[in-house]
Amino acid sequence: MAEEVVELRRVRQMWHLLEPLHAVVYYAPEVFGEAGKLGYATDVRWPGYFAWRPAPLGAVSADVVAAAFYSFSPAMVADYVPAGWGIADPAEVLAARTRGMDGAYRALFGERVDGPEIAEAAALARRAAEAANTAGRPLAAANASLPWPDAPHLVLWQAATILREHRGDGHVAALLTAGLDPVEALVSFAGIGAASAETFRSRGWSDGEWAAARERLVERRLLDVEGVATEAGRALRAEVERVTDELAAAPWRVLGSEGTARLAELTGPLWVDVLGSGLLPSENTLGIGKV
Repeated sequence: MAEEVVELRRVRQMWHLLEPLHAVVYYAPEVFGEAGKLGYATDVRWPGYFAWRPAPLGAVSADVVAAAFYSFSPAMVADYVPAGWGIADPAEVLAARTRGMDGAYRALFGERVDGPEIAEAAALARRAAEAANTAGRPLAAANASLPWPDAPHLVLWQAATILREHRGDGHVAALLTAGLDPVEALVSFAGIGAASAETFRSRGWSDGEWAAARERLVERRLLDVEGVATEAGRALRAEVERVTDELAAAPWRVLGSEGTARLAELTGPLWVDVLGSGLLPSENTLGIGKV
C-alpha cells in the first residue's frame, strides 16, 4: 500500500506508548529472576541491562556496546562487558529474556495476554517493525534479525523493541549531526530539564567528565554558567528531537494513519497498566513527558 502522511506528533505519541512496553524488560521481577538463574547479580539492574540489551548483537566487545549505546560512559560499559558473556552466552541470554518477558506480561496483563486485542496489537506492531529500515541502525538491525516468537504478546514486545531501537539509533544520528558527543548529549538534555542531572549521571560519567562537557557547552553558548539551557541550547535540543521523530517516522507512514491510530488505541490500556504497576522509575533519561 502507498505510504501515508503521519504527523510527527503521532510518531512521538507512538514512542511514548511503546517505550514503557519495551522497558519492562529492565525492571520486571520475572526478568530479574531469569537473570539470577543465569548467574547475573540482581541487586542492581545494570548486570542484566548489559546482558539483555546488547545480546542481539552477539558477544561483542565493550567498545562496540559503548558505541551503539552512545550515552553510557565507556568505563561503565567495561564494568559489565565482556565479563557478562562469561556468565551466559548471547543465545542463553536471549532465551532467558524471552522467558522473563513472557512471565512479566502475563503478570501485568493477566488473561488479556491471550485475548484478541493483544493479538491485533501484535499484528499491527509487527507490520510497523518490519517496515523499519535498519540500514545504519545496529541495534534495530540486530533485534530485527531475531526470529519472531509465536505468542502474540511476545510478538508485541519484540516489535516494540525493534521500533524503540530503530528510534534510538536515529536519535544517535541526530545527536551526531548536532555535534553533541555522548556526555554532552546528557548534559544538554539535563539543561532543558528533561530529568535531573543525578538521573543522567547514572550512566557512569565522572564528575570531571560531566564538568568538562558542561564547560564545552557553555563555550558554545548552549548552556549558561549554571548549566541551564540558553535559547540556542533549547533550539538545538528541539531540533534533535524533531530530526529523531522524522527518522523514526517511516514505519508509521507504512502502517498508515488508520493502522497507527488503531495501535495507539489498543496499546493505551497496556501503557496504563505498565505505568500503574510502579515497575518503571518516575524519572528517566529519555525525557518522556518533557520533550
